[in-house]
Amino acid sequence: MDGTDALTWEEFGDDHLAELTGLAEACLAVDGGLPLFARTPLLRARLLQTRTLGAWHDGGLVAAVGVGLGGQTATSTGLVHPDWRGRGLGGRLLSWAGEQAGDADLLVTTESWSPDTDALFTARGFERTFAEWVQRHDLGALPEVARPVDVTTEPVTLGPELFETYRESFADRPGFASPTAEEWLGELGEDDEYRADLSLIAHGPDGAAVGFVNVIDNWIDQVGVVPAWRGRRVGAYLVARALRGLAADGAREVWLCVNDNNPAAGLYRRLGFQDFGRRARYLHRRS
Repeated sequence: MDGTDALTWEEFGDDHLAELTGLAEACLAVDGGLPLFARTPLLRARLLQTRTLGAWHDGGLVAAVGVGLGGQTATSTGLVHPDWRGRGLGGRLLSWAGEQAGDADLLVTTESWSPDTDALFTARGFERTFAEWVQRHDLGALPEVARPVDVTTEPVTLGPELFETYRESFADRPGFASPTAEEWLGELGEDDEYRADLSLIAHGPDGAAVGFVNVIDNWIDQVGVVPAWRGRRVGAYLVARALRGLAADGAREVWLCVNDNNPAAGLYRRLGFQDFGRRARYLHRRS
């Protein structure tokens, strides 16, 4: 017997946040992934959806899944405690999520990815539509990057120049859909953890902006360099400056996420970032 016959399956809710946090922390400790997943806002968004199902053993939550309904695509996130893996619980959660989705497509997000998760989704006919590395930098050792010739930096100002630098830096990325300046700048301005004092914009010799870095709390949120200035260490210099600013401000570690197909992942590793797992999304189309 594998112990699954002793499980109690029932709905969970907001009063189970402590149990959900413990489950997320256990998965992150083994798999790595997005550390913000263990914080209440993201836990609520991912797991406390329209319908929920949890597996309990001796009063402890060992597996959980939430499904959000509405529209043509249902959303879901599930977790299985590392001590309870290999017993078919992940497959049971995924089957239940599919039943709740009905005729809708099902988009599953995992903030704590593992190879077994990928194998399960692939076997069930899901397509991976997004994946990125989560990387961590210990600020006990800071990289040295020389300032690129003819480049100057200054703290950002939330305005048209920053938005245009962002748009030009990312316009050639596959699938890039530019928001409006009002949307993008408004989202930054409304984030209480946005560090305009540590975020930087870089200018070339003619005064035109050539790159930027945005810092949110102790995260490198975005780094962009306009095409004509790539390959000149602008991005590396901006990140190194941001790391030093965060260290001087008392931070002990810095995090970032970088898409699987983004060559900048190698740059960040050379600057001292270390991989801390991955996060991904998978889509199952009904049609």
